[in-house]
Order: sequence, then C-alpha cells, then structure tokens
Amino acid sequence: MNNFLRKSFVSSSRNSLLKIIAIATAGSGFIYANCNSNYKTRVSLSIPAQLRESGLLPWQFSEVSTPHPSSIPAGFWNLGDLWQFSSRVSPEPAGDVKNEVPFVVGDDAKPCSRCLGRDSIANAAAKVGPAVVNLSVPQGFYGIAAGKSVGSGTIIDADGTILTCAHVVADFQGMRPSSKAKVGVTLQDGRTFEGTVVNADLHSDIAIVKIKSKTPLPAAKLGSSSKLRPGDWVLSLGCPLSLQNTVTAGIVSCVDRKSSDLGLGGMHREYLQTDCAINPGNSGGPLVNVDGEIVGINIMKVIIADGLSFAVPIDSVIKIIEHFKKSGRVVRPWLGFKMLDLNDMIIAQLKERDVTFPNVKKGVLVAMVTPGSPADCAGFHPGDVVIEFDGKPVESIKEIIEIMSDRIGKAIKVVVKRANDETAILTVIPEEANPDM
Repeated sequence: MNNFLRKSFVSSSRNSLLKIIAIATAGSGFIYANCNSNYKTRVSLSIPAQLRESGLLPWQFSEVSTPHPSSIPAGFWNLGDLWQFSSRVSPEPAGDVKNEVPFVVGDDAKPCSRCLGRDSIANAAAKVGPAVVNLSVPQGFYGIAAGKSVGSGTIIDADGTILTCAHVVADFQGMRPSSKAKVGVTLQDGRTFEGTVVNADLHSDIAIVKIKSKTPLPAAKLGSSSKLRPGDWVLSLGCPLSLQNTVTAGIVSCVDRKSSDLGLGGMHREYLQTDCAINPGNSGGPLVNVDGEIVGINIMKVIIADGLSFAVPIDSVIKIIEHFKKSGRVVRPWLGFKMLDLNDMIIAQLKERDVTFPNVKKGVLVAMVTPGSPADCAGFHPGDVVIEFDGKPVESIKEIIEIMSDRIGKAIKVVVKRANDETAILTVIPEEANPDM
C-alpha cells in the first residue's frame, strides 16, 4: 500500500488529485461529494487513523473544490485509470460527514441503532434459526397414502408450541384442517419429535402444533408487523425442498397487500409482501426482522414471477392465537356486504359518474349487500358510505374489522352517508361467519 500511494502521488493536477482521493477511498476512507448550483463539487475525505498516523501520506487536506459537470452520473466519474465508486451526491451540504456515517471501522466497533451492519443479518438468523423446524405430514385420500406434505414452522414457546401454516398440516380429505393429526417435527440440532395439530384455521392459513420434550427447547420471539415499512430488511427462514436451515434475505415491498389484489376471494385479508426467495417447503416458516424477531409467517409466492412472496403479519397471527386460546377456533363476525376503502381518486371518479354521490372525504363504500344477511336486514344499500361504526369514525375496512373483533349477536350502530348527502343511522347485529364460506 505504501509503494502504491507514493507512486500515485504526482503533480497537483486535477486528475492526480482525484486519483489520490480514489486511492484513499479504496484504502477504507470515506468520500462525500456534494453538487451545488454553481457546478462545483465539494469532496470531503475521511482517512483512517492508521494511514494518518503512519506518515505515509505527504499531504493533508479535508476539503477541495473542483469544477464538475452535472451531466456526469454520480458513481461513474472518470478519474483517468481509476473509477470513483463510493460517492454520494446530495442537494444540500451534510454537515459533519463522520456523524452521518452509519458504521465504524475496527474490531471494537458497535453499530448504531437501526443500522445494518456486516453481521446484522447473520446475527438475526442465528437468533431465530435454532427455533425453526421442519414439518412432515403424511397425506392420503380415504386411507390411501399419497406422499407427504413438507413445510416449516417455528417454536414460539419453550413448552413446545409451534407456529406454522394450516395448509402444511391440513388433512386434505374434505379440504378441512384436522386437529389431533400427527406431524413429524425435526429441529435444527437434529432432534425429532411427533407433534400434534392443536388448532388450525384455513381462512388465515395459520395452525398450531405441539410437541413434548424432556430437554429445553429453543424459542423465537414475536415482534410487531405494524412497525415495518416498505424497504425494511427482512429474513426468511425455513426448509425449502426439505433443505433445512436455509436463510434468504430481502426487503419489505408492501406492508398491506390486500387479498383482493392477489385475486383471492372470500374474507378480506392483508399480507406482507417481500422479495425474499421462498420455495415449496418454506410455508409456515418465519419472516424475521434484523432484530431477530418474527414479524410474519411465510405463506405463498407468485410462481410465474420472481421476488413476489407473501406472509401473514404477526400482529394478525397473535390475534388468531388469542382466539385459539379463548374459543379453540377463530370466531369471525359476518355482516354480509362487500366493502371498498375510499380515497380522493375513487371519490372523484364516483362523483363524475353520479352527481348525487354523497359529499364525503373519507369512509368505506358498501359495494354489495347479500340478500338475507345481517346488513340486508339492517337496511344497508349498495352505494352507502360508512363514516362511523360503533361510535368511532372509520376510514378503512381494517378499522371496521378491528372494531367488530369477535362480537357476535351484539347490536352495533352504524352511521352512513347516502345519495344527496342523506344521513342514515342503522343498527346491525353480526352473525358468526360460516367456516365453509
């Protein structure tokens, strides 16, 4: 490195100066470039202490300005024989560059909060990995063996509670998940158990399997999916194609992908969309944040595309587990109408088509009412806009579902807006949804 630096230090021409900067950058330095309206480039260079103290550098500078045409793309400035590849361009000065760098160099370096360090993904995988299990379920029709279903799961309690997908452990005879079914369970350390399906819900595709062990079992921590944002890093762990201890990484693409967006019928559901690579066998495995917490359960992918994977948000899973503990099943109230979240664009379109459409800025549109349903009996009509539900203003279907919770047979007052801004107050009594719907 000494000889390389000395040979590279020539006369103080612009090209030579930029070569020096690129060399220092390659030597673990950090370069920051800022372009302003005067077509000048401000370059700040932070040189590692080892190089500064070694006396190898016969110059000292912290900031230089040189003309730079704005048409040259950042990251590809031609510096003669060298290419500057680690610059960052910003419209405003960034102040103290060292304070903005989200990492430090050295063996004793500690990553800052919310920073992705070189070991962040590996540490998160190591934290959850021991609790990830491989599940194997014999499949058959009318007593005739027809192979086996293979999937993944995660131990979420030291008592042997395993969280997985219902379609992994379901008895597909009659297309119903069957409790008390037996499941083969293999841990990362090689231990094997026979598990029992305790609860399964086909609509959410979530199931609970239980194993018994005389020795301690590893358990993963449940996080919160509500804290996720598009662009956050996540990991997918599981046993794709029975390849145990497989880890892939990606980012969150969408935090509230609706089931209707995917062409899925039935009840309204929302998923986390990621670009993590998942394959057959990953179903039921955990989606993990960089803190090593479960934020979702991997459920499916789009076969004809890459980077389109989906997981059930862990916040929804936690509510399902609470239903399992309370009732042994998921209790879902049913009103009997289809709904649509309204936004400015949809409202503008509806007003163009029908001048009598109510003058609202938010709410939930009733798109269709099932004859004979609780909503029909309560007097709901297609075109109604729900603006208040059980005394609370609402803007989304999700809010209505959360307010209803598991309220069956209890009257709920609903305020709706109708054509010509007519206001109606209706009383609806939810019924329990048919599990076969």
